[in-house]
Amino acid sequence: MPSFDTVCEANLVEVKNAVDQANKEISTRFDFKGTDARVEQKERELTAYADSDFQLSQVRDVLTNKMTKRNVDVRFLDEGKIEKIGGDKVKQVIKVKNGIESDDAKKIVRVIKDSKMKVQASIQGDAVRITGAKRDDLQAAIALLRKEIKDIPLEFNNFRD
Repeated sequence: MPSFDTVCEANLVEVKNAVDQANKEISTRFDFKGTDARVEQKERELTAYADSDFQLSQVRDVLTNKMTKRNVDVRFLDEGKIEKIGGDKVKQVIKVKNGIESDDAKKIVRVIKDSKMKVQASIQGDAVRITGAKRDDLQAAIALLRKEIKDIPLEFNNFRD
């Protein structure tokens, strides 16, 4: 029976490339000369450092621009609160989302069931597997999810015939 998985995973290689490009731009920009502005990455956690709140917002803007250019959806970024780290310096932890949370998975299943399409959706850990009798039904389900679910960056993989 044909099936596919609906997942929410960022491409970590592209995220790393975007962080590297953002750091390169920050190091060469005139308004960041002599400051400690940078972005560090540890697995799925980015930390932005700057000397003031305004510079921190500039660092985030540079980072989101680089992410967009590398085709990483900025909805993957979950920004934490701004923390002071001594003197005037501030930092902000930005988490890269991975997996579909249970509330969002239930919402996806509900959208599929309410559509009365001839497909079934089941929650498989942090993904939602959608199965159907025909390939065309699955493609219609993908189109429906892209149209209905706007707040989560969904990807569709593991397509099986």
